[in-house]
Amino acid sequence: MQLPEESVLLRIFIGESDRHEHHPLYEAIVLKARAAGLAGATVLRGAMGFGPSSRLHTTKILRLSEDLPLIIEIVDTPEKIDAFLPALDGMIGDGLVTLERVKTLRYRGTPRHG
Repeated sequence: MQLPEESVLLRIFIGESDRHEHHPLYEAIVLKARAAGLAGATVLRGAMGFGPSSRLHTTKILRLSEDLPLIIEIVDTPEKIDAFLPALDGMIGDGLVTLERVKTLRYRGTPRHG
């Protein structure tokens, strides 16, 4: 799969404890993106953050949080990202979704068999 030089970055901000149909939301989103044939997805766990409620989520030892901030990043063509967005509507309750144009410099991998 080749990505065009001009691609789109879909960034989804959610909480670690968010769920979709009894599964972690981040896992459901990544599996949905894979099923949709998107180029790839990465889940990043934040050490600290807050959202619209201003409730602080942190990894500090004295304030262990079970709801750390997560960011899911997906890069693909504008058309494929646009086609994927409606799937997120039924999955994400609280959260933030952003889109930005990005310049793809390289997207290569060794195909896996089996």
